[in-house]
Amino acid sequence: MENVFDVIIIGSGPAGLTAALYTTRANLKTLVIAGRAWGGQLILTTLVENYPGFPEGIQGPDLMTAFRKQAEHHGAEIVDVDFKTADYGSTPVKIRTDDDKEYSARTVIIATGADTKWLGVPGEKERIGRGVSSCAPCDAPFFRNKNAIVVGGGDSAMEEALVLTKFASSVTIVHRRGEFRASQIMQKRVKENPKIKLIFNSEIVEILGENKVEKVKIKNNLTNEISEMPIEGVFVAIGHIPNSALFQGIDRDEKGFIKVYNHTKTNIDGVYVAGDVHDAEYKQAVTAAGFGCMAVLEVEK
Repeated sequence: MENVFDVIIIGSGPAGLTAALYTTRANLKTLVIAGRAWGGQLILTTLVENYPGFPEGIQGPDLMTAFRKQAEHHGAEIVDVDFKTADYGSTPVKIRTDDDKEYSARTVIIATGADTKWLGVPGEKERIGRGVSSCAPCDAPFFRNKNAIVVGGGDSAMEEALVLTKFASSVTIVHRRGEFRASQIMQKRVKENPKIKLIFNSEIVEILGENKVEKVKIKNNLTNEISEMPIEGVFVAIGHIPNSALFQGIDRDEKGFIKVYNHTKTNIDGVYVAGDVHDAEYKQAVTAAGFGCMAVLEVEK
């Protein structure tokens, strides 16, 4: 059957396309179901300075285009359609896409990534990459000697703030509740850092600026009072939503991340996972690529 593949990879970010590079070079017949919006979070990113091999940095879309071309060069077949359903009970696994085609796979790698939870306030979407970010390790150097806000109250928000202090003049953490839910050690580090200010019981309701972030409107949840604050960067750290809802029958944790057993395996034989759809910890392009490589090495075994 021509539609039987050794491996079907669902997803086309760094994890999925690295996996495709490894499967094709291992001479495994490979199909990548890339999705209609292919390329993962990096497609929406501007300058990437922390991916190895690019001394001057590289634009996110250029990096993902290079990933894709490399996978195709080695023989990966890529379709720009969305995954719809899978029948894991059949051997090989039957997979349907949203254009109503059916493919069969001896093994499957789920690499659908995660999406940043954004604030959803006016002025946010159009300023992503122009002062609005969700990744301090990626973008903090652009805020050297500037003032930035971090929104959130968990460990990732504390981490974002601490990374930013290495570059920014001042960092303000804005949290909608009266206390953080972050671990005590992270809270201690934040509270002891002279560059960090804290605003509790408050949320950003609008982000303003001509071509980039210039100020925000902050609402006090106790008084409903709205004030304006001049700022040059807004880092959103309220969590990620793993793209796992479509995978019925695959074990997920309470936040929706796919559970991993023995490195990269899921609870279903022959189905593996790689990248941000299971990785709630690191969430970097380079770690996603690493997980893609790991998944294939397990598949080959």
